Amino acid sequence: MPQIYFLCTGNACRSQMAEGFAKKLLGADWQIASAGLETHGLNPKAVAVMAEKGIDISQQYSKLIDPMYLAHCDLVVTLCGDAKDRCPLTPPSVKKIHWPLPDPGAATGTAENQLAVFRQVRDQIEKNITTLN
Repeated sequence: MPQIYFLCTGNACRSQMAEGFAKKLLGADWQIASAGLETHGLNPKAVAVMAEKGIDISQQYSKLIDPMYLAHCDLVVTLCGDAKDRCPLTPPSVKKIHWPLPDPGAATGTAENQLAVFRQVRDQIEKNITTLN
């Protein structure tokens, strides 16, 4: 069973949304997880915009990178430059790809403006996930 890891700095937004989409779109044929270089907690706006797509990530939680899981992955996807630059070394057999997405958690302005940024990032992650299968 192929194993995939979505990595971000804090495992709060982008990697959590990617995990949710992957579980829905890639299904039981894949072992799917997300993690961060740090744990910042699950962002409630990420939960809200994923619910708009019918995906419940509310039970997911922010996790640190597990070196054993990482070493046995078939694919590692980094979703921010910090994770790409600071990701622990992996065996040569691990394929790595990078999706340079803005951090929706850093969005400013009104609540609606912030949600709009979360939706843009969410929709790009969904498109990217569909290219993995």
